[in-house]
Amino acid sequence: MRALRNPETISPPMGGYSHGVEVRGGRTLYISGQIPERRDGQVPPDFEGQCEAVWNNIHEVLKASGMGFGNLVKVTTFLTHPDQAESNGMIRRRMIGDVRPALTVVVAQTLQTQWLLEIEAVAVKDG
Repeated sequence: MRALRNPETISPPMGGYSHGVEVRGGRTLYISGQIPERRDGQVPPDFEGQCEAVWNNIHEVLKASGMGFGNLVKVTTFLTHPDQAESNGMIRRRMIGDVRPALTVVVAQTLQTQWLLEIEAVAVKDG
């Protein structure tokens, strides 16, 4: 169904992602940008709490489609400051494990100032 594409002719991925993910067939789920708002409407005050809240939201959308983190093929993360990149990567790897989706990280302003990040994703499942 999917194959990771990390050619030896370019520098290896720096960790937690693949240069390319080839997908053949299957069902595709496009997950809108998830914000760090919990079900009760609360937004954690710190970056780690917000990052975990976003990944929990993504996990719930995946579960609703009969999928899990292992089905992720593309993740785009929007951070509000470059200093968040290292912590973001560590939390992502802790939350999704050894999954290596194609990955883009962008520094940008979020729609609400209390949001420190937003993450959108694409997942694929056989059948």
